Amino acid sequence: MEDDAPVIYGLEFQARALTSQTAESDAIRFLVGTQSLKFDNQIHIIDFDDENNIISKSVLQHQAGEIWHISASPADKAVLTTCYNKTSESRVVTCGAVWRMPPEWESGSHESPDDPHNSHNPQNLELLCHLDNSSHGNASCVLWEPMGDGKCVISLADNHALLWDLTESSTQATISSSATLEGKGQLKFTAGKWSPHHNCTQLATANDTAIRGWDLRTMSQIYCIENAHGQLVRDLDFNPNKQYYLASCGDDCKVKFWDVRNINEPVKNLEEHSHWVWSVRYNHSHDQLVLTGSSDSRVILSNMVSISSEPFGHLVDDDDLSDAEDNHQDEKTKEPLQDSIISTYEEHEDSVYAVEWSSADPWLFASLSYDGRLVINRVPRALKYHILL
Repeated sequence: MEDDAPVIYGLEFQARALTSQTAESDAIRFLVGTQSLKFDNQIHIIDFDDENNIISKSVLQHQAGEIWHISASPADKAVLTTCYNKTSESRVVTCGAVWRMPPEWESGSHESPDDPHNSHNPQNLELLCHLDNSSHGNASCVLWEPMGDGKCVISLADNHALLWDLTESSTQATISSSATLEGKGQLKFTAGKWSPHHNCTQLATANDTAIRGWDLRTMSQIYCIENAHGQLVRDLDFNPNKQYYLASCGDDCKVKFWDVRNINEPVKNLEEHSHWVWSVRYNHSHDQLVLTGSSDSRVILSNMVSISSEPFGHLVDDDDLSDAEDNHQDEKTKEPLQDSIISTYEEHEDSVYAVEWSSADPWLFASLSYDGRLVINRVPRALKYHILL
């Protein structure tokens, strides 16, 4: 099999929630949450064997309802959060909860996708606690503190951002502080991202066409990019290496890159998608690599090197170069490298709602479309070596 060939896994239900298992740094593992109205929903734990190009899966029951968002603890492989729909007094509400996988499953069970036993007798997740926000509205997402100890989460519920403290066993959650989005009309958060910079004291949120920054110490707004997109903002991500840089995407088919110190205009625009862009992700190690997924059914990998932390490519220490190499190096570093589209992936036939980089392998990523198709792809080998060498 060609090394860069995609690997495809099909779920029997529709799905839009995907995350990598953040606390797992050795195995390549993704979690997918399903959306079924008729049947019990599930969380599929997808393990990828990189050497043999084989996917194995475990299935856990998520009987609480259809999953709209899933997020994995940065500290405990077995703990995750979901936002899910349930019916309460004849209306649909979206709740948030913290769950634990059965102990033997957190490291993946390496069953083949065709094994009937696993699918027909899935175990249940253990409910640790509800992020009970009934007084605050519907939860759209739950964010773990980046690189934290797994004891702090933020839930976005309607127009409230709630900071929760979890107990040692994660069996109880209490609200330690909150912020409210104020203004005309029914304001609702659509997306959020906890910044890994500034000692994790900043949060970015999206509502309608605006992006806002919040200081979590005072729960007050620190910046607001009005009309960041022409239509609804769908997703945000922080550059892991440049503390002021933020990517956003939305229903205007655009991906925009911002320096939050100067919010008058974006640093860069990408207009490669032909429909709503649902997901944008920076690579955790090499921030020039940016993934986007859209309801045009495509995943695009871009090389945004001019606004990355290495705009001149990989810089080599002068002392390590011979004279001939020195001259060559001078030519190489005179001007920044050009931004480009590395690859467009077209293995999906439905809207791509989520793209995620692997936590264990910086050159591997997964994408999920609404028809339940999960595709695992790699950064092209030539580009990988170009970045590394």
